Amino acid sequence: MQKKYLILFLLVLFFSTMASKAQESWSLEQCIKYAFDNNIQIKQQMLNIKAGEGKLFASKMGTFPNLNASAEHSYRFGNDSSKTRSQSNDFSIYSSVSLFNGLETFNTIKKNKFDLLATLSDADKVKNNIALSIASAYLQILYSEELVASSNRQVELSKMQVDRTTVLVKAGSLPEGNLLEIEAQLAGDELQLVNAQNQRDLAYLSLTQFLDIKTPEGFKIQKPNLDSFETKLADLSPNGIFETAQQIMPQIIGTTYRVSSAEKGLNIAKGGYFPSLSLNARFGSNYFHYLNLPLIPSDPFGDQLRNKSYTSVGFSLSIPIFNGWQVRTNISNARISLDRSRLDLENEKNILYKDIQQAYTDALAAQKKLKATQKSLIALTEAFRYSEQKFTVGIVTSVEYTTAKTKLSKAETDLLQAKYELVFKSKILEFYKGIPLSL
Repeated sequence: MQKKYLILFLLVLFFSTMASKAQESWSLEQCIKYAFDNNIQIKQQMLNIKAGEGKLFASKMGTFPNLNASAEHSYRFGNDSSKTRSQSNDFSIYSSVSLFNGLETFNTIKKNKFDLLATLSDADKVKNNIALSIASAYLQILYSEELVASSNRQVELSKMQVDRTTVLVKAGSLPEGNLLEIEAQLAGDELQLVNAQNQRDLAYLSLTQFLDIKTPEGFKIQKPNLDSFETKLADLSPNGIFETAQQIMPQIIGTTYRVSSAEKGLNIAKGGYFPSLSLNARFGSNYFHYLNLPLIPSDPFGDQLRNKSYTSVGFSLSIPIFNGWQVRTNISNARISLDRSRLDLENEKNILYKDIQQAYTDALAAQKKLKATQKSLIALTEAFRYSEQKFTVGIVTSVEYTTAKTKLSKAETDLLQAKYELVFKSKILEFYKGIPLSL
Protein backbone atom coordinates (compact mmCIF):
# COMPACT_ATOMS: atom_id res chain seq x y z
CA MET A 1 0.00 0.00 0.00
CA GLN A 2 2.79 2.39 0.91
CA LYS A 3 4.50 1.54 -2.38
CA LYS A 4 1.38 2.58 -4.33
CA TYR A 5 1.24 5.91 -2.50
CA LEU A 6 4.93 6.47 -3.21
CA ILE A 7 4.46 5.83 -6.93
CA LEU A 8 1.42 8.13 -7.00
CA PHE A 9 3.38 10.86 -5.21
CA LEU A 10 6.27 10.59 -7.68
CA LEU A 11 3.91 10.78 -10.65
CA VAL A 12 2.20 13.89 -9.27
CA LEU A 13 5.58 15.47 -8.57
CA PHE A 14 6.81 14.67 -12.09
CA PHE A 15 3.79 16.09 -13.90
CA SER A 16 3.67 19.17 -11.69
CA THR A 17 7.35 19.81 -12.43
CA MET A 18 6.76 19.41 -16.16
CA ALA A 19 3.75 21.73 -16.01
CA SER A 20 5.74 24.31 -14.09
CA LYS A 21 8.54 24.10 -16.62
CA ALA A 22 6.08 24.42 -19.49
CA GLN A 23 4.61 27.58 -17.96
CA GLU A 24 8.03 29.15 -17.38
CA SER A 25 8.45 32.39 -19.29
CA TRP A 26 11.49 32.55 -21.55
CA SER A 27 13.61 35.66 -21.94
CA LEU A 28 15.30 36.51 -25.23
CA GLU A 29 18.67 35.57 -23.74
CA GLN A 30 17.32 32.18 -22.62
CA CYS A 31 15.91 31.50 -26.08
CA ILE A 32 19.24 32.29 -27.74
CA LYS A 33 21.22 30.18 -25.26
CA TYR A 34 18.83 27.25 -25.69
CA ALA A 35 19.20 27.46 -29.47
CA PHE A 36 22.99 27.55 -29.20
CA ASP A 37 22.89 24.37 -27.10
CA ASN A 38 20.36 22.43 -29.17
CA ASN A 39 20.21 23.73 -32.74
CA ILE A 40 21.15 21.08 -35.32
CA GLN A 41 22.95 23.54 -37.62
CA ILE A 42 25.26 24.54 -34.77
CA LYS A 43 25.89 20.89 -33.91
CA GLN A 44 26.82 20.27 -37.54
CA GLN A 45 29.28 23.15 -37.38
CA MET A 46 30.82 21.62 -34.26
CA LEU A 47 31.43 18.42 -36.24
CA ASN A 48 33.10 20.47 -38.98
CA ILE A 49 35.36 22.01 -36.33
CA LYS A 50 36.34 18.57 -35.03
CA ALA A 51 37.13 17.44 -38.58
CA GLY A 52 39.30 20.54 -39.08
CA GLU A 53 41.12 19.88 -35.82
CA GLY A 54 41.84 16.32 -36.94
CA LYS A 55 43.14 17.53 -40.30
CA LEU A 56 45.45 20.05 -38.62
CA PHE A 57 46.75 17.41 -36.19
CA ALA A 58 47.46 14.99 -39.05
CA SER A 59 49.45 17.63 -40.95
CA LYS A 60 51.53 18.38 -37.85
CA MET A 61 52.25 14.69 -37.34
CA GLY A 62 53.52 14.60 -40.92
CA THR A 63 56.68 16.38 -39.77
CA PHE A 64 57.70 13.34 -37.68
CA PRO A 65 59.49 10.26 -39.09
CA ASN A 66 57.33 7.33 -40.05
CA LEU A 67 58.09 3.81 -38.86
CA ASN A 68 56.91 0.61 -40.54
CA ALA A 69 57.70 -3.08 -40.21
CA SER A 70 57.38 -5.82 -42.82
CA ALA A 71 57.61 -9.61 -42.85
CA GLU A 72 57.61 -11.95 -45.84
CA HIS A 73 57.47 -15.73 -46.12
CA SER A 74 57.85 -17.29 -49.58
CA TYR A 75 58.48 -20.58 -51.40
CA ARG A 76 60.48 -21.04 -54.59
CA PHE A 77 60.13 -23.94 -57.03
CA GLY A 78 62.89 -24.32 -59.63
CA ASN A 79 62.08 -25.20 -63.24
CA ASP A 80 65.62 -26.21 -64.23
CA SER A 81 67.05 -29.73 -64.15
CA SER A 82 67.78 -29.57 -60.42
CA LYS A 83 64.13 -28.98 -59.53
CA THR A 84 65.21 -27.32 -56.31
CA ARG A 85 62.63 -26.09 -53.86
CA SER A 86 63.31 -23.57 -51.12
CA GLN A 87 61.67 -21.33 -48.59
CA SER A 88 62.77 -17.95 -47.33
CA ASN A 89 61.79 -15.28 -44.83
CA ASP A 90 62.53 -11.57 -44.87
CA PHE A 91 62.04 -9.20 -41.94
CA SER A 92 62.69 -5.46 -41.85
CA ILE A 93 61.90 -2.23 -40.02
CA TYR A 94 61.84 0.88 -42.17
CA SER A 95 61.74 4.58 -41.30
CA SER A 96 61.94 7.78 -43.33
CA VAL A 97 61.63 11.48 -42.67
CA SER A 98 61.29 14.37 -45.09
CA LEU A 99 64.12 16.87 -44.73
CA PHE A 100 62.99 19.28 -47.43
CA ASN A 101 60.03 19.28 -49.83
CA GLY A 102 59.74 22.89 -50.91
CA LEU A 103 58.19 23.83 -47.53
CA GLU A 104 55.03 21.96 -48.54
CA THR A 105 54.64 20.38 -45.10
CA PHE A 106 55.10 23.71 -43.30
CA ASN A 107 52.66 25.50 -45.63
CA THR A 108 50.14 22.66 -45.33
CA ILE A 109 50.13 23.07 -41.54
CA LYS A 110 49.58 26.82 -41.92
CA LYS A 111 46.82 26.28 -44.47
CA ASN A 112 45.00 23.77 -42.28
CA LYS A 113 45.28 26.15 -39.33
CA PHE A 114 43.65 28.97 -41.32
CA ASP A 115 40.98 26.55 -42.55
CA LEU A 116 40.20 25.60 -38.94
CA LEU A 117 39.96 29.25 -37.90
CA ALA A 118 37.63 29.89 -40.84
CA THR A 119 35.46 26.96 -39.75
CA LEU A 120 35.28 28.39 -36.23
CA SER A 121 34.13 31.69 -37.74
CA ASP A 122 31.52 29.81 -39.79
CA ALA A 123 30.10 28.42 -36.54
CA ASP A 124 29.93 31.94 -35.09
CA LYS A 125 28.21 33.14 -38.25
CA VAL A 126 25.55 30.43 -37.91
CA LYS A 127 25.06 31.43 -34.27
CA ASN A 128 24.66 35.09 -35.25
CA ASN A 129 22.08 34.26 -37.92
CA ILE A 130 20.13 32.11 -35.48
CA ALA A 131 20.29 34.80 -32.79
CA LEU A 132 18.96 37.45 -35.19
CA SER A 133 16.18 35.14 -36.38
CA ILE A 134 15.19 34.39 -32.79
CA ALA A 135 15.22 38.09 -31.89
CA SER A 136 12.99 38.84 -34.87
CA ALA A 137 10.55 36.05 -33.94
CA TYR A 138 10.62 37.12 -30.27
CA LEU A 139 9.74 40.73 -31.13
CA GLN A 140 7.06 39.50 -33.53
CA ILE A 141 5.40 37.73 -30.60
CA LEU A 142 5.56 40.89 -28.47
CA TYR A 143 4.06 42.89 -31.34
CA SER A 144 1.33 40.29 -31.85
CA GLU A 145 0.51 40.26 -28.13
CA GLU A 146 0.04 44.03 -28.12
CA LEU A 147 -1.98 43.80 -31.32
CA VAL A 148 -4.28 41.25 -29.65
CA ALA A 149 -4.64 43.55 -26.64
CA SER A 150 -5.45 46.50 -28.92
CA SER A 151 -8.00 44.42 -30.85
CA ASN A 152 -9.57 43.32 -27.56
CA ARG A 153 -10.00 46.94 -26.54
CA GLN A 154 -11.67 47.71 -29.85
CA VAL A 155 -14.05 44.76 -29.40
CA GLU A 156 -14.95 45.82 -25.85
CA LEU A 157 -15.47 49.38 -27.04
CA SER A 158 -17.79 48.21 -29.81
CA LYS A 159 -19.73 46.00 -27.39
CA MET A 160 -20.28 48.95 -25.07
CA GLN A 161 -21.45 51.06 -27.98
CA VAL A 162 -23.82 48.29 -29.12
CA ASP A 163 -25.36 48.24 -25.64
CA ARG A 164 -25.74 52.03 -25.59
CA THR A 165 -27.19 52.14 -29.10
CA THR A 166 -29.64 49.35 -28.26
CA VAL A 167 -30.99 51.40 -25.36
CA LEU A 168 -31.29 54.52 -27.53
CA VAL A 169 -33.00 52.62 -30.36
CA LYS A 170 -35.52 51.10 -27.95
CA ALA A 171 -36.15 54.57 -26.54
CA GLY A 172 -36.74 55.88 -30.05
CA SER A 173 -33.82 58.32 -29.91
CA LEU A 174 -31.91 56.64 -32.77
CA PRO A 175 -33.05 54.73 -35.85
CA GLU A 176 -32.50 50.97 -35.97
CA GLY A 177 -30.05 51.41 -38.85
CA ASN A 178 -27.52 52.90 -36.44
CA LEU A 179 -27.66 49.75 -34.34
CA LEU A 180 -27.14 47.54 -37.37
CA GLU A 181 -24.09 49.55 -38.43
CA ILE A 182 -22.58 49.36 -34.94
CA GLU A 183 -23.22 45.61 -34.83
CA ALA A 184 -21.46 45.31 -38.18
CA GLN A 185 -18.55 47.28 -36.71
CA LEU A 186 -18.46 44.85 -33.77
CA ALA A 187 -18.35 41.89 -36.15
CA GLY A 188 -15.45 43.51 -38.01
CA ASP A 189 -13.59 44.14 -34.75
CA GLU A 190 -14.10 40.52 -33.68
CA LEU A 191 -12.67 39.40 -37.03
CA GLN A 192 -9.64 41.63 -36.48
CA LEU A 193 -9.22 40.06 -33.04
CA VAL A 194 -9.28 36.55 -34.51
CA ASN A 195 -6.71 37.58 -37.13
CA ALA A 196 -4.48 39.07 -34.44
CA GLN A 197 -4.75 35.90 -32.35
CA ASN A 198 -3.86 33.77 -35.37
CA GLN A 199 -0.88 36.01 -36.07
CA ARG A 200 0.25 35.61 -32.46
CA ASP A 201 -0.08 31.82 -32.64
CA LEU A 202 1.98 31.74 -35.83
CA ALA A 203 4.63 33.92 -34.19
CA TYR A 204 4.88 31.48 -31.28
CA LEU A 205 5.10 28.59 -33.73
CA SER A 206 7.89 30.32 -35.64
CA LEU A 207 9.95 30.91 -32.49
CA THR A 208 9.52 27.36 -31.18
CA GLN A 209 10.56 26.01 -34.57
CA PHE A 210 13.75 28.09 -34.41
CA LEU A 211 14.35 26.55 -30.98
CA ASP A 212 13.55 23.03 -32.27
CA ILE A 213 10.83 22.69 -29.62
CA LYS A 214 8.26 20.13 -30.74
CA THR A 215 5.15 22.13 -29.87
CA PRO A 216 4.37 25.73 -28.86
CA GLU A 217 1.82 24.54 -26.29
CA GLY A 218 2.66 25.93 -22.87
CA PHE A 219 5.50 28.03 -24.28
CA LYS A 220 5.49 31.64 -23.07
CA ILE A 221 7.97 34.49 -23.30
CA GLN A 222 8.76 37.32 -20.94
CA LYS A 223 7.32 40.70 -21.84
CA PRO A 224 9.88 43.45 -21.18
CA ASN A 225 8.70 47.03 -20.92
CA LEU A 226 9.66 48.70 -24.18
CA ASP A 227 7.55 51.83 -23.75
CA SER A 228 10.60 53.75 -22.53
CA PHE A 229 12.90 52.35 -25.23
CA GLU A 230 15.24 54.99 -26.60
CA THR A 231 17.77 54.90 -29.39
CA LYS A 232 20.37 57.51 -30.26
CA LEU A 233 20.51 57.16 -34.01
CA ALA A 234 21.86 60.69 -34.33
CA ASP A 235 25.10 59.51 -32.70
CA LEU A 236 25.49 56.64 -35.18
CA SER A 237 26.52 56.44 -38.81
CA PRO A 238 26.68 53.49 -41.22
CA ASN A 239 30.38 54.11 -41.86
CA GLY A 240 31.22 54.14 -38.16
CA ILE A 241 29.24 50.97 -37.49
CA PHE A 242 30.85 49.27 -40.50
CA GLU A 243 34.37 50.06 -39.30
CA THR A 244 33.60 48.23 -36.06
CA ALA A 245 31.58 45.44 -37.65
CA GLN A 246 34.23 44.38 -40.16
CA GLN A 247 36.62 43.78 -37.27
CA ILE A 248 34.28 41.51 -35.29
CA MET A 249 31.71 39.98 -37.63
CA PRO A 250 32.53 36.29 -38.24
CA GLN A 251 31.60 36.37 -41.94
CA ILE A 252 34.42 38.89 -42.51
CA ILE A 253 36.88 37.17 -40.18
CA GLY A 254 36.20 33.74 -41.70
CA THR A 255 36.59 34.98 -45.28
CA THR A 256 39.84 36.74 -44.31
CA TYR A 257 41.18 33.44 -42.97
CA ARG A 258 40.23 31.78 -46.24
CA VAL A 259 42.27 34.35 -48.14
CA SER A 260 45.26 33.45 -45.94
CA SER A 261 44.55 29.75 -46.54
CA ALA A 262 44.49 30.31 -50.31
CA GLU A 263 47.83 32.13 -50.08
CA LYS A 264 49.33 29.11 -48.34
CA GLY A 265 47.74 26.90 -50.98
CA LEU A 266 49.61 28.89 -53.64
CA ASN A 267 52.87 28.41 -51.72
CA ILE A 268 52.19 24.66 -51.56
CA ALA A 269 51.70 24.55 -55.32
CA LYS A 270 54.94 26.50 -55.90
CA GLY A 271 56.75 23.97 -53.71
CA GLY A 272 56.35 21.48 -56.54
CA TYR A 273 59.18 23.26 -58.40
CA PHE A 274 61.71 22.39 -55.68
CA PRO A 275 63.61 19.13 -55.17
CA SER A 276 62.61 16.93 -52.25
CA LEU A 277 65.13 15.34 -49.89
CA SER A 278 64.41 12.60 -47.37
CA LEU A 279 66.42 10.50 -44.93
CA ASN A 280 65.80 6.74 -44.95
CA ALA A 281 66.89 3.99 -42.56
CA ARG A 282 66.26 0.26 -42.59
CA PHE A 283 67.16 -2.67 -40.35
CA GLY A 284 66.44 -6.22 -41.46
CA SER A 285 67.44 -9.86 -41.79
CA ASN A 286 66.40 -13.01 -43.66
CA TYR A 287 66.32 -16.79 -43.52
CA PHE A 288 66.83 -19.31 -46.39
CA HIS A 289 66.36 -23.10 -46.48
CA TYR A 290 66.37 -25.80 -49.22
CA LEU A 291 63.39 -28.11 -48.95
CA ASN A 292 64.57 -30.99 -51.20
CA LEU A 293 68.35 -30.92 -50.74
CA PRO A 294 69.03 -32.48 -47.36
CA LEU A 295 72.75 -32.79 -48.15
CA ILE A 296 73.05 -29.03 -48.18
CA PRO A 297 72.63 -28.08 -44.56
CA SER A 298 71.04 -24.79 -43.49
CA ASP A 299 71.96 -22.87 -40.41
CA PRO A 300 69.28 -22.69 -37.75
CA PHE A 301 66.63 -20.01 -38.09
CA GLY A 302 67.91 -17.88 -35.21
CA ASP A 303 71.56 -18.09 -36.34
CA GLN A 304 70.69 -16.99 -39.86
CA LEU A 305 68.70 -14.02 -38.57
CA ARG A 306 71.66 -12.92 -36.45
CA ASN A 307 74.27 -13.53 -39.12
CA LYS A 308 72.34 -11.99 -42.00
CA SER A 309 71.07 -8.89 -40.21
CA TYR A 310 71.87 -5.60 -41.88
CA THR A 311 71.42 -1.87 -41.34
CA SER A 312 71.17 0.75 -44.06
CA VAL A 313 70.98 4.53 -43.91
CA GLY A 314 70.64 6.75 -46.94
CA PHE A 315 69.31 9.90 -48.49
CA SER A 316 66.75 10.12 -51.26
CA LEU A 317 66.72 13.13 -53.59
CA SER A 318 63.96 13.72 -56.12
CA ILE A 319 64.41 16.51 -58.67
CA PRO A 320 61.38 17.50 -60.76
CA ILE A 321 62.32 17.84 -64.43
CA PHE A 322 59.14 17.28 -66.39
CA ASN A 323 55.79 16.18 -64.99
CA GLY A 324 53.30 16.97 -67.71
CA TRP A 325 52.85 20.63 -66.64
CA GLN A 326 51.24 19.38 -63.45
CA VAL A 327 53.06 21.85 -61.19
CA ARG A 328 52.28 24.80 -63.43
CA THR A 329 48.63 23.75 -63.62
CA ASN A 330 48.46 23.44 -59.82
CA ILE A 331 49.94 26.93 -59.45
CA SER A 332 47.45 28.36 -61.95
CA ASN A 333 44.52 26.77 -60.09
CA ALA A 334 45.89 28.00 -56.76
CA ARG A 335 46.07 31.56 -58.11
CA ILE A 336 42.46 31.30 -59.25
CA SER A 337 41.42 30.09 -55.79
CA LEU A 338 43.29 33.00 -54.21
CA ASP A 339 41.63 35.54 -56.51
CA ARG A 340 38.24 33.98 -55.83
CA SER A 341 38.74 34.14 -52.06
CA ARG A 342 39.75 37.81 -52.30
CA LEU A 343 36.59 38.55 -54.29
CA ASP A 344 34.57 36.64 -51.69
CA LEU A 345 36.05 38.85 -48.98
CA GLU A 346 35.22 42.00 -50.90
CA ASN A 347 31.71 40.71 -51.53
CA GLU A 348 31.17 39.90 -47.84
CA LYS A 349 32.24 43.42 -46.91
CA ASN A 350 29.84 44.88 -49.47
CA ILE A 351 26.97 42.74 -48.17
CA LEU A 352 27.75 43.72 -44.58
CA TYR A 353 27.85 47.43 -45.44
CA LYS A 354 24.56 47.19 -47.35
CA ASP A 355 22.93 45.37 -44.43
CA ILE A 356 24.11 48.08 -42.04
CA GLN A 357 22.92 50.81 -44.41
CA GLN A 358 19.52 49.14 -44.74
CA ALA A 359 19.14 48.63 -40.99
CA TYR A 360 20.16 52.24 -40.30
CA THR A 361 17.75 53.61 -42.93
CA ASP A 362 14.93 51.39 -41.66
CA ALA A 363 15.60 52.51 -38.08
CA LEU A 364 15.49 56.18 -39.09
CA ALA A 365 12.26 55.62 -41.00
CA ALA A 366 10.72 53.76 -38.06
CA GLN A 367 11.79 56.52 -35.67
CA LYS A 368 10.18 59.19 -37.86
CA LYS A 369 7.06 57.07 -38.30
CA LEU A 370 6.86 56.49 -34.54
CA LYS A 371 7.02 60.20 -33.74
CA ALA A 372 4.46 61.06 -36.41
CA THR A 373 2.14 58.24 -35.33
CA GLN A 374 2.35 59.29 -31.68
CA LYS A 375 1.18 62.78 -32.60
CA SER A 376 -1.50 61.37 -34.86
CA LEU A 377 -2.68 58.96 -32.16
CA ILE A 378 -3.10 61.77 -29.64
CA ALA A 379 -5.20 63.77 -32.11
CA LEU A 380 -7.24 60.76 -33.26
CA THR A 381 -7.88 59.65 -29.67
CA GLU A 382 -9.29 63.05 -28.84
CA ALA A 383 -11.28 63.13 -32.09
CA PHE A 384 -12.75 59.70 -31.38
CA ARG A 385 -13.67 60.66 -27.82
CA TYR A 386 -15.45 63.72 -29.15
CA SER A 387 -17.17 61.69 -31.89
CA GLU A 388 -18.23 59.05 -29.37
CA GLN A 389 -19.84 61.64 -27.14
CA LYS A 390 -21.74 63.17 -30.05
CA PHE A 391 -22.80 59.74 -31.33
CA THR A 392 -24.14 58.84 -27.90
CA VAL A 393 -26.49 61.82 -27.96
CA GLY A 394 -27.34 61.32 -31.63
CA ILE A 395 -25.54 64.35 -33.08
CA VAL A 396 -23.35 62.33 -35.53
CA THR A 397 -24.23 59.29 -37.59
CA SER A 398 -22.91 55.79 -37.03
CA VAL A 399 -20.86 56.12 -40.23
CA GLU A 400 -18.96 59.10 -38.82
CA TYR A 401 -18.46 57.26 -35.53
CA THR A 402 -17.21 54.12 -37.29
CA THR A 403 -14.83 56.18 -39.43
CA ALA A 404 -13.32 57.85 -36.36
CA LYS A 405 -12.97 54.50 -34.60
CA THR A 406 -11.33 52.86 -37.65
CA LYS A 407 -8.81 55.70 -37.93
CA LEU A 408 -7.95 55.34 -34.24
CA SER A 409 -7.50 51.57 -34.60
CA LYS A 410 -5.23 52.00 -37.62
CA ALA A 411 -3.14 54.59 -35.78
CA GLU A 412 -2.66 52.18 -32.86
CA THR A 413 -1.56 49.44 -35.26
CA ASP A 414 0.83 51.79 -37.08
CA LEU A 415 2.28 52.86 -33.75
CA LEU A 416 2.95 49.25 -32.74
CA GLN A 417 4.56 48.47 -36.10
CA ALA A 418 6.84 51.51 -35.93
CA LYS A 419 7.72 50.79 -32.30
CA TYR A 420 8.85 47.21 -32.85
CA GLU A 421 10.50 48.01 -36.17
CA LEU A 422 12.57 50.65 -34.40
CA VAL A 423 13.45 48.26 -31.56
CA PHE A 424 14.53 45.47 -33.92
CA LYS A 425 16.58 47.63 -36.28
CA SER A 426 18.24 49.41 -33.34
CA LYS A 427 19.16 46.05 -31.83
CA ILE A 428 20.64 44.97 -35.16
CA LEU A 429 22.81 48.10 -35.26
CA GLU A 430 23.94 47.43 -31.68
CA PHE A 431 24.65 43.83 -32.65
CA TYR A 432 26.91 44.97 -35.49
CA LYS A 433 28.81 47.03 -32.92
CA GLY A 434 29.45 43.91 -30.85
CA ILE A 435 26.68 44.38 -28.25
CA PRO A 436 24.87 41.07 -27.51
CA LEU A 437 21.16 40.86 -28.28
CA SER A 438 19.00 41.52 -25.23
CA LEU A 439 15.80 43.32 -24.24
